[in-house]
Amino acid sequence: MPTVLFVRHGRSTSNTAGTLAGWMPGVFLDETGEAQAAAVGQRLAAAVLPVVEVVSSPLDRCVQTADLLAAPLPAHVARSVHVGLGECRYGAWTGRPIAELAREELWKVVQDRPSEARFPDSAAYPAESMSEMQDRALRAVREIDARILETHGKDAVWVAVSHGDVIKSILSHATGAHLDDFQRINVDPASVSVVRYTSRKPFVLRLNDIGGDLTNLRPPEKPAADDGDAVVGGGAGTPGAVG
Repeated sequence: MPTVLFVRHGRSTSNTAGTLAGWMPGVFLDETGEAQAAAVGQRLAAAVLPVVEVVSSPLDRCVQTADLLAAPLPAHVARSVHVGLGECRYGAWTGRPIAELAREELWKVVQDRPSEARFPDSAAYPAESMSEMQDRALRAVREIDARILETHGKDAVWVAVSHGDVIKSILSHATGAHLDDFQRINVDPASVSVVRYTSRKPFVLRLNDIGGDLTNLRPPEKPAADDGDAVVGGGAGTPGAVG
């Protein structure tokens, strides 16, 4: 089945300002974030992965990240945007300082019981719950993955450029964890986390990788039957992996 590389956008001006960007327009990468995104592209190009498409959240910081990481990839790699990969809709929390939000009661719910957290609406920005965020992100991933499989086959690789909370919620689901445990996962700016979806279960291949060699994510020359079974005992490892 296709392999998905979930890439968080590079460091943004909102990250450095300590504010919650949400769906605010005009939030771009800072200089460090630009360098981070470009470095991901160089890693992908060096690994010669069979990337067929880069799909991004529609928000500026993700589109900019996708542009930078796609630049060194072959010209045939498709580009698209999917709203389902967009940031959580934080409603009235949008644009506010993180330090200020941390003093609110809802902050504790977001930290300890995120499945019960729903953000307050505002006139400017609609809100959603964290469960709704996870549901629509997973629907988007399934939709894109099915399309990639039908068009390019099971050895294809595609890149999803999204946001910290969104990627964490996808990864928690992939590991079989409840959404209430998703805060245990860390997803740094421009990090790469990798999931391969199968007919039976997802396999998490990388988490929060910020500099590792991606070569061993190439599909094997003689792939085993993709029935979703894990190798009992752990197997011999991925070809090309060292250390």
